[in-house]
Amino acid sequence: MASRRFPFPIPFGWYQVAFPGDLAPGEVTAVEYWSRELVLWRDTAGAFHLQDAFCPHLGAHLAYGGSVDGDLLTCPFHGWKFDGKGVCTNIPYSQRTNRRARVRTYPIVERNGLVLAWYHPFDVSPQWEIPVIEEIGDPAWSDFYSSSYVIRTIPQEMSENGADPAHFRFVHGTDTTAEVEEYNTDGPCSVMLSKQTYVTPRGVTEGRIDVYNYGPGFSKVWFSGIVDSVNIATTTPIDENTTQVRFNFIVRKFDDEKLTSTVADAFVNEINKQVQEDREIWEHKTFLPLPALADTDGPILKFRKWYSQFYAEPYEVGAS
Repeated sequence: MASRRFPFPIPFGWYQVAFPGDLAPGEVTAVEYWSRELVLWRDTAGAFHLQDAFCPHLGAHLAYGGSVDGDLLTCPFHGWKFDGKGVCTNIPYSQRTNRRARVRTYPIVERNGLVLAWYHPFDVSPQWEIPVIEEIGDPAWSDFYSSSYVIRTIPQEMSENGADPAHFRFVHGTDTTAEVEEYNTDGPCSVMLSKQTYVTPRGVTEGRIDVYNYGPGFSKVWFSGIVDSVNIATTTPIDENTTQVRFNFIVRKFDDEKLTSTVADAFVNEINKQVQEDREIWEHKTFLPLPALADTDGPILKFRKWYSQFYAEPYEVGAS
């Protein structure tokens, strides 16, 4: 059931569910996303698998006491084994397997230093792919500087901030706001290009903030001006009211390793501050389907039209 603040179901798309280092080969863990209890496991070859948590035999949770045997997940209750496609391959006390005993499995990829899984409420196959971000892993760029937050809001509300540059002055106290040059959409992708001036002790510096969205859960945000930096931002719904957001910063390296670390830490600290400032707004605002916008507001309605394509289930927004 959708929350009273937000009428939307959970959107479909690619979402971050882990970092590769979160699980070693052969390990199993419980996770909760998309209002579902899930089991995330890694076979002994290192491949990740994400499946519904409950064994179709008698309902045991596969993450609690479950174990990995090669490329199979073993149920802790009766020892039934399931492969990476969710098929029951062995019942240790029977000569036969049960063809109906299948565990729903979610497409999963390890890309850009993240573990990403595809969610669709009707189990539709992936409709687009997340591109390889060329800066990640490039020796000219730093490793990730990551942070994670669980916030009582939905991904659409968090993403809409990007189309609302005016809020930066009032919520974050910035001296200037970004000037949106263009906002374009193409299927599941959207691009917003903006120029930004930064007030520094040495004067005003011209820069850019360019945002590339690939569906509702994965964004590349490019910052330039004072320093070149990329933020891989991911938003993953935990349920209809709660979202896990992760920011993964890399910066173009300086000759001085300590300076690289100092600049990266400054970016992360600024984002930490801004998220806490946004949190109070996000966790208490409501969705207005017909907002009273100013003529100089950002492309909020264009953003909402683009984002609406990711809802596969019906919903009503009303008119208030």
